[in-house]
Amino acid sequence: MQTKITRREWLAVSAGAAFLSGCGKEVPIVPAKVSIVRAPAYDQSIYDTMRRILADHKLDVRGRSVLLKPNLVEFEPESSINTNPLLVHAALEGFRALGASHVGIAEGPGHRRNTLDLADAAGYFKIVPDFENLFTDLNLDDVTRIRPTRQFSRLEKLYLPHTALAADLLVSMAKMKTHHWTGATLSMKNLFGTVPSGIYGWPKNVLHWAGIEECIADLHSAFPRQFAIVDGIVGMEGNGPIQGVPKRVGILVAGADPVAVDATCCRIMQIDPYKIGYLRLASGGMEAQITEENIRQTGEAIAAVATPFELPPDLPGLRIEKT
Repeated sequence: MQTKITRREWLAVSAGAAFLSGCGKEVPIVPAKVSIVRAPAYDQSIYDTMRRILADHKLDVRGRSVLLKPNLVEFEPESSINTNPLLVHAALEGFRALGASHVGIAEGPGHRRNTLDLADAAGYFKIVPDFENLFTDLNLDDVTRIRPTRQFSRLEKLYLPHTALAADLLVSMAKMKTHHWTGATLSMKNLFGTVPSGIYGWPKNVLHWAGIEECIADLHSAFPRQFAIVDGIVGMEGNGPIQGVPKRVGILVAGADPVAVDATCCRIMQIDPYKIGYLRLASGGMEAQITEENIRQTGEAIAAVATPFELPPDLPGLRIEKT
């Protein structure tokens, strides 16, 4: 039997555990750990920074498979559209050092059919040794039909690639960007790249027709073993996720709870996470996962790195209101 509580009661919860007055039942709250780490440039220091992030989160991947899912969108090597390949290689080396049995890279772009050409233009072949043998095109991978454990969209089932479903840990390596429909595209929205265009077509419009916010929440529930690393060294503001302009923040944001990671990124971007529909859905309606008191942040404080992003033209109301 579930005990319903109000958002006000959630906000009153301490960092460790909550006792809900009047119900006589202790409800434990485990704060999600989210790290904010300064990373001023895409240079060799990224490798040490990544190792420190993974050590901080004490990820146990020894003997397990890890799949890195960057954000590859367009043929724009000098832009801020794609996850930087140096960051992905740093994660690859970091997880290998932790004893992972296999570390792969995979993506299923929604706009471009020639995925390897896109990866080449984005610098992946140049930066990541043996990239072609490490990479899986999720648009063309074999698929399995699943039903999300929590369903929000009108899609009763999802066809998802074997490579992503079989990974012991799926690492969403998103770019910190605004989005003209959802407001922000971060680690959870990055999971759209796991949806195979070979099944759903280019540019995966069925996910939009079924409810873009709801499909993001569906995909989040379809992959229970996740870790998120958001590339905020140089993000994108304005009319993202493709036509915006670069925005330098100089940070990486990481954690095992993508909802808490994305909520933290929103606060850094000065976007109100309570106004992002997929965050509210994925947090179960109670918004506990996106409440700042329930996120244990390490590294830099949000106030120290907060960088207001220019909002998409049609979404001016997403800004955090000053109190």
